[in-house]
Amino acid sequence: MLEIIPILIIVAIVVFLVIVARQPADFRITRTGVVSAPASAIFPHVNTLQKWDAWSPWAKLDPAATHSFDGPEAGIGAKMSWAGNNKVGVGSMTITNSRPDEYIQFRLDFQKPFKATNTSEFIFTSKDDQTTVTWSMTGTNNLMGKAMGLIMNCDKMVGGQFEQGLASLKTLVEEVA
Repeated sequence: MLEIIPILIIVAIVVFLVIVARQPADFRITRTGVVSAPASAIFPHVNTLQKWDAWSPWAKLDPAATHSFDGPEAGIGAKMSWAGNNKVGVGSMTITNSRPDEYIQFRLDFQKPFKATNTSEFIFTSKDDQTTVTWSMTGTNNLMGKAMGLIMNCDKMVGGQFEQGLASLKTLVEEVA
């Protein structure tokens, strides 16, 4: 009987690794919110990285996190680096594309708690006196990312943070408008 236990453990590990390897590598997380303001009132709060702390869900997770900024103040080439607790981690984001009042794209480079490079986008669609803001993140999971996806629902976790951020952005902009 004792000889079977190590074999069962090895079989369980192999089965787990096969299941992990078969998980999709690519992911996309998207959330949308509606703000009662024109895109021109919202856009600067996303395109100017120094303004992120006013609405970012991660600013609330670690108010003591440190930030540094490089490049232009806003638009293509603007970069923010951060270092915080285990909920915020260490990384940077750089604006790689920016079309006023329409679209912003970021390159996200995470260092801790795990290394990853992802793309994030904001799309602003105005109609009448309202703007739909769509926030998404795409990337490719390595083996560790696939394993984490089996243990926790990353879409729900990150998507929930996107929802909080969009709600804070809505409140911030609508109070001023």
